[in-house]
Amino acid sequence: MRFKKPISLMVLMVSVFFQALSGLGGGAFLIADPTGETLNLPISFLRDSPFTDYLIPGIILFNVLGVYPLIVSAGLWRRKYWGWLGSILLGIALLIWIFVEILMIGYQSEPPLQLIYGILGIVILFWALLPGTKIYFIETK
Repeated sequence: MRFKKPISLMVLMVSVFFQALSGLGGGAFLIADPTGETLNLPISFLRDSPFTDYLIPGIILFNVLGVYPLIVSAGLWRRKYWGWLGSILLGIALLIWIFVEILMIGYQSEPPLQLIYGILGIVILFWALLPGTKIYFIETK
């Protein structure tokens, strides 16, 4: 039996895909320009972190918050149970990323990217854990 995609799933898919594009783009810019100048990220943000430039954070961002959500997006689209589980892990990973970033460089309100992506992590978890979304994937398991 074919079930119609719930609205909650559509919002989740858009949120996860947005994160994929954002992670791929941001990570690629940081890998291409580890000084952070292209994205107006001062190297001074890293003074209390273990990093001397943005190369390693860029590689992590590209893969964990770019490639991974792209794979999760495909799983959600194809109605794979692992895609739903992956979206929950993505929301958690995004919140951990923001938490660690704030611990390392402090909260930066300009630009408010930490706030935006912290909210996005919560949004992804919220929509993934709604009963309609959960049931849609559990019925296919």
